[in-house]
Amino acid sequence: MKITIDNQQYLVPDGVTILEACRFAGISIPSLCYLKDVSSNASCGVCVVEVKGAKSLLRSCITKATDGMEITTNNQRIMQARKMNVELLLANHPLDCQTCERNLHCELQQVCYDFGITERRFPRTRKQAIPKDFSSLSLVRDPEKCILCGRCVAACSEIQTVKAIDFAGRGQKTRISTFMDMGLGLVACTNCGQCALVCPTGAITEKDAVNDVWKVIHDPKKVVLVQTAPAIRVGIGEAMGMPYGSLVTGKMVAGLRRLGFSKVFDTDFAADLTIMEEGNELIHRIQHKGTLPMITSCSPGWIKFIEHFFPKSLAHLSTCKSPQQMFGAIAKTYYAEQEGIDPRDIVVVSVMPCTAKKYEAQRPEMDGAFEYWKKKKKLSANDRFFDVDYVLTTRELSRMLKEAGIDFKALPEEDFDNPLGSSTGAAVIFGATGGVMEAALRTAYEVLTGEPLSDINLTAVRGMQGIREATININGNDVKVAVAHTLKNARILLEQIENGTSPYTFIEVMTCPGGCLGGGGQPIPTTAEIRKKRAEAIYAEDAHKIIRKSHQNPEVLYLYDYFLKKPLGELSHHLLHTKYVERFV
Repeated sequence: MKITIDNQQYLVPDGVTILEACRFAGISIPSLCYLKDVSSNASCGVCVVEVKGAKSLLRSCITKATDGMEITTNNQRIMQARKMNVELLLANHPLDCQTCERNLHCELQQVCYDFGITERRFPRTRKQAIPKDFSSLSLVRDPEKCILCGRCVAACSEIQTVKAIDFAGRGQKTRISTFMDMGLGLVACTNCGQCALVCPTGAITEKDAVNDVWKVIHDPKKVVLVQTAPAIRVGIGEAMGMPYGSLVTGKMVAGLRRLGFSKVFDTDFAADLTIMEEGNELIHRIQHKGTLPMITSCSPGWIKFIEHFFPKSLAHLSTCKSPQQMFGAIAKTYYAEQEGIDPRDIVVVSVMPCTAKKYEAQRPEMDGAFEYWKKKKKLSANDRFFDVDYVLTTRELSRMLKEAGIDFKALPEEDFDNPLGSSTGAAVIFGATGGVMEAALRTAYEVLTGEPLSDINLTAVRGMQGIREATININGNDVKVAVAHTLKNARILLEQIENGTSPYTFIEVMTCPGGCLGGGGQPIPTTAEIRKKRAEAIYAEDAHKIIRKSHQNPEVLYLYDYFLKKPLGELSHHLLHTKYVERFV
């Protein structure tokens, strides 16, 4: 289409909105409710433009551009309307920017700066303050900071099909809330944090553990071990001012050492361990006619989703704990024994791209190490502890690095500590959707056939399509597998299973778009383009690894020889596996 924008002619694709057309033309139109691929409900009124022939200003995020349209994006009428709409939003908004977690990363704050708004002109219309919601183990809601943009509602309902939050009330009483105002922790919320990732203000944030972690780091009696998920190495650089998708593994390790952690370990070690257990579990199910398809259990948001919405299919889940939880159990048993440390003095801190990991760490069944020591009669019930003590998101880690005054870009490249810092390329790709599937097949194929895959790069399960499938021939039998990311796509595969039409043997599900690299605790913004760059960095690290198959990790093999004895063995069963139940909250 040929359209005119601010007296200049442009060719733009058919079917685009005015906002999209302007962006094609290199013209930036401000918006607070619009977010590509997520939300476009025209609630904020900040994106208004003037169109020749129209009686009033039009909201560009929902108005389609038409051939020959003449658009004005910048005149006094438009500027006054945009500024007025933002000032109306500020009437009920707290003026606590300096102490807000989203300070300097808040879209409302940025728009106010861009519009030259320096005071609150309109009186508060809300009679009573709405209290914060602390009921969730993962997320905190502050309704006072909500501008009713609807992004969180769209993410929860459209991307995840969970619908834990929605609009409630009418007129001036309109708010975002949960069922019966019960709070996120008391409804069917999966803790995925996609709502926090798309929120333009500080209305939804992760439950902050930074102060707790500082306290244990500064406690001389504690041995504080930190583990980092594979997606952190392609996210923390962004949060520290580097280009999107920067691969900063060595700098990340150096930064964590300078924060004062006793040892810097890698969750990738536990990812390799997960493949050993999960791969053998899949083989056992195939050979002994167990429940198929088997579905991965690494993603805690996905686990809570199936517990809430598809409890009849729980038998399809792998019994493996996630790499985070496997690491915690091994750190407080195997590592504690090797180093002669009282497990009660070990504090395990996880750095994760995922807000749901905070919830997972406090699930009552995640105390395998305590049960191990209790069985040995070295601990009593009063000594109970969890395998993982604290979980930080990528954003929380960036705040700690900045608080400590660390110049991240200037840090040297350093290596993880051993023995729990050794990993393979298969473990690294856990951070991207399809990575767990690819890692598992690299091992399962070789164990079953005695031969390596002809091409270790299983590109059929890579990419950002919602559901992907592949067929692998193993000993003359075609094994069909599927990969899904987002709970919306997981729902499709689960409905197939419950309808009896699923053709798959093995399914990988990741809660968030793009997998862990698009997790709810990752840097803001996280867009489709940014997720793609992070994925490219993850696969690049895999390609440069000397060892790229989990069953060839020498430290994992030693762990089995010295401690676990064998995959799916008795000790592995108690430390590395669990079960899941139907859940109502």
